[in-house]
Amino acid sequence: MIQQTPGIRTDSAITDGAAEMERLGALLRETSRTFSVSIEGLPGSLREQLTVAYLLFRVSDYLEDHETIDRGDKIELLERWGDVLGDADAMDDFLSALGEIPHRSGDPEATVAYASPSLIAGLERFPRHVSEAIRRRVRETTRGMAKWQAKGPRVEDEQELDDYMHHVAGIVGYLVTDLFASHSEAIARRKDTLMPLAREFGLALQTVNVIRGLKKDFERGWIFVPRTYCSAYGLTPAELFNPDRVDTALRVVDDLIDKAEQHLISGLAYVRTLPRRMHRLRLACMWPLLFAAKTIAVSRDNSAVLFDEVKIGRDTVKRIIRRSAIHGWSNLWLRRYTGRLLRGGNA
Repeated sequence: MIQQTPGIRTDSAITDGAAEMERLGALLRETSRTFSVSIEGLPGSLREQLTVAYLLFRVSDYLEDHETIDRGDKIELLERWGDVLGDADAMDDFLSALGEIPHRSGDPEATVAYASPSLIAGLERFPRHVSEAIRRRVRETTRGMAKWQAKGPRVEDEQELDDYMHHVAGIVGYLVTDLFASHSEAIARRKDTLMPLAREFGLALQTVNVIRGLKKDFERGWIFVPRTYCSAYGLTPAELFNPDRVDTALRVVDDLIDKAEQHLISGLAYVRTLPRRMHRLRLACMWPLLFAAKTIAVSRDNSAVLFDEVKIGRDTVKRIIRRSAIHGWSNLWLRRYTGRLLRGGNA
């Protein structure tokens, strides 16, 4: 049922640090099965930093994706949230505006948004350079989302799609690399190599998200498939979802899949550039990469991407996790396994 009154605890009182992180960890698990697995396998300080960072990004996602508020209100809320990330004194105004929008009872995304005081307070437990990096990157993403809400739901060409995906995912790749480099001198020495690959990695995962969310995005009024991709086959973006044009629409989807695969090759290079001895950090990046590779394979020539949401099963996820945990230290194995998943081979 839609409620106008939030009814969610919004105080920013900081309890015992470990208990607070456990609460935030529970929120992480409620909002993302995939990324919680990756983040919770990290060493302690990185796990805490990326838990808070991920949830801060989810606040932005919640505002951008909200189904019942208009674009003008979304822009205002995103701008207010951006203000909070620059100055915590703006929190009261943000929470007041947040309280005016409807939410579904028990919605974990709304719970994360109303936990924003705790998330901002959590930043204060980190070294200053870490908290400033998180604030800056999340604010960049939030401002980018506001820009795209103002622009509207039309994506003209691949350059525009990449701009959108950079703001919602490429910047996330930058932040992960910032935090990894802060954690490890060995990674810091490779940062110049890793940064452009990090952006490509983010674009790979977001292109897969676009493919998975085609129908859902269409239902909320957005089509992220570039108009030029569609016009190359004589379609308008809306005609992608015409049951009479499925065969042609799948050719457009295949072009998107090809794009995702090209970005994913750079994502693979990112993981392979991380020191092999840092197995836990590599696994945290490896798992989303491998899940995306398998999702690409099951999406190709699959009309379900147009009328449903394609997902890989839990058993497949478990097999990928198990095999990569054993063999993922090997760059040769990782390259071959990624290729096998992309070709539709068994996990």
